[in-house]
Amino acid sequence: MSEEKPPSPQGSQTGIWQRLFAAFKGEPKTREEIIELIEDASVQRVFDEDERSMLAGVLEVAETQVRDVMVPRSQMVVLEDGMPFGDMLQAIIDSGHSRFPIHGDERDEIIGILLAKDLLNCLGEPKDQPLDLSGWLRPVVFIPESKRLNTLLKEFRASHNHMAVVVDEYGGVAGLLTIEDVLEEIVGEIDDEHDSAEDEWIRQDGEREGVPRYAVRGLTRIEDFNDYFECELSDEQYDTVGGLVMTELGRMPRRGEVLDHGGFRFTVTKADRRRIETVGVFAVAADDAA
Repeated sequence: MSEEKPPSPQGSQTGIWQRLFAAFKGEPKTREEIIELIEDASVQRVFDEDERSMLAGVLEVAETQVRDVMVPRSQMVVLEDGMPFGDMLQAIIDSGHSRFPIHGDERDEIIGILLAKDLLNCLGEPKDQPLDLSGWLRPVVFIPESKRLNTLLKEFRASHNHMAVVVDEYGGVAGLLTIEDVLEEIVGEIDDEHDSAEDEWIRQDGEREGVPRYAVRGLTRIEDFNDYFECELSDEQYDTVGGLVMTELGRMPRRGEVLDHGGFRFTVTKADRRRIETVGVFAVAADDAA
């Protein structure tokens, strides 16, 4: 005589796809139908917003290329082979990263990847002298800009690499990508101890021609933005700074796109296909915005 098992709570043993297909008759035949089904199921509360976002992220990863999410060359933290140990250590501390491409005489000549933890063995070395890094460098993985993220994620898992250097069609360095960047396309932003503090929705981030520049999170409410900058941007059509940028541009912008609005210049500094993470903001004169 078999024991009768108690019913499982929703989601504990029933897979998310089973719940999805059970809620709507018929199975989708195309990717577009699956995406539409996910959106409809979210409205019907078959699963919560986090589940919807991750499902959409899984589907988008297969269609997203490395060039869409990579850290561009201009924002890479790269260390030079032969630089004084003290300068190298300070650059590592300032950046808060754990892996660093090492270049030779030219920035396009990436000769290896250095793990910050390996330098713990060298803390007693003179800081004004260069280190011999030959015994510490890990092999470099080079990938093209056109590679799909789902393929790259499989390669990361198989090789246990966490970073790849992106090259353009001419063999020059175009940027880099880490496994964290790929995973964030699925699960959203992954904050660590070196990311901005949770309460730092707006913080000064340098200057541009003497004008203060600010880093603003996309989820910053327009009301809080107005209080901080003592301005009066309208919040009738959108609630957040990210919503303002998307609505005024009429689409989801990519990293580097610029919007002049309400006396400010908004530059998208981090975004994916679903959200704007951060924008750079500074005040502009009417003549500059024209």
